[in-house]
Amino acid sequence: MAGTSPIGSDVEELNTILQKLEKLHHIRDLSTLLDSILSETRGLAQADAGSIFLVEGGKLKFSYVQNDTLFRNDFLANKYIYSNSEVAIDQSSLAGYVAATGESLLIADAYKLPTDVPYSFNPYFDEISAYRTKSMLIVPLTTSKNALVGVLELINRLGDDGTPQAFTKRQRSIVTQFAFYAGVAIERALLLRDVVYKMVMMAAMRDPEETQPHVNRVGCYAVEIYKRWADSHDVPKAEVDAFQDILKMSAMLHDIGKVGIPDAILQKKGPLNEEERERMKMHVLLGACYFENPQSEWDTLAREIALNHHEHWDGTGYPGAISDAKLERMPPSQGKKGPEIPLSARIVAVADVYDALSSKRAYKDAWEEARVLHHMREESGKQFDPEIVDIFFEIYDIIKAIRQKWES
Repeated sequence: MAGTSPIGSDVEELNTILQKLEKLHHIRDLSTLLDSILSETRGLAQADAGSIFLVEGGKLKFSYVQNDTLFRNDFLANKYIYSNSEVAIDQSSLAGYVAATGESLLIADAYKLPTDVPYSFNPYFDEISAYRTKSMLIVPLTTSKNALVGVLELINRLGDDGTPQAFTKRQRSIVTQFAFYAGVAIERALLLRDVVYKMVMMAAMRDPEETQPHVNRVGCYAVEIYKRWADSHDVPKAEVDAFQDILKMSAMLHDIGKVGIPDAILQKKGPLNEEERERMKMHVLLGACYFENPQSEWDTLAREIALNHHEHWDGTGYPGAISDAKLERMPPSQGKKGPEIPLSARIVAVADVYDALSSKRAYKDAWEEARVLHHMREESGKQFDPEIVDIFFEIYDIIKAIRQKWES
């Protein structure tokens, strides 16, 4: 973001904001939206870094971060997104003050605040990252009904020489204006997320293993694995953003077809017999039928994942190549093999199995982590795409952070 030219005339300013808002209009996934909001607002104010807090449970939850200095060599890095840090909505902290009062803040130096202000700066992230926060611009994020949804922090406006400078009053005006529309976009994304969660709850009523923490973890794992895969394959960032936008929600619904499986099978406390296993396999066809006649890219990807996430890299999975998912029993066909399996399903297969083995189930205890990781390596090239397994281990620190954030 450093080196971006300041906005010039009022007309140019308006056009720039409108162009940036147009990008937000098409984003459905909340994480992708927060990423875009930070990118666009940092561009408006030449900010080196920034973070977003969202209101959750009466507090501000640390939800997204970007930092060009820390992540200069990896534009996909965002491990702090999985922090569980919270801030009270009161006047004791910078973000809390903005949330409590609805007033924006311009801070010239976070370490040299006036002595007569009620708020203070928390240097925790500076200390763990060896970063130096100086100038800050902090604004509230509100909905169309003026309800608070979060707080946006921009950090270190960089001058032409790359050194932090104070944000200007005009930048505060521009970012505040943009933040209003961003808040409305967040409101819309939260509503869609609520719809997905209700679908997950519907599945959980039938299958006690299909919990919100489980599907959240699988969705987050899948996005992080995809982003690293895309980075290694030189996929343009715009394409990455567009795909991850729908991947998380689609991955979260990978087992939605289990709503059509009898309770006696879903809730059985013990191993399934051969007949029961064959009936359970039908959930991939039922899930595909749930998204029959897709009306959007999201429907299309959700169907692709639901149908294919039990295919195996070596061809021993199911259901194989079928022309119609409306079948009464699983066809005895050869499973798809290798790259015949859609990338999305190969990714979700790794994410789902890792989380299932790591979690307690009605029919088993959670495996020890070392045993899980050994299994993932053992199945590389068999059940799993070996490249996806390699990526899984490359980002294992992020995987662990996700598990900690979404603990059952």
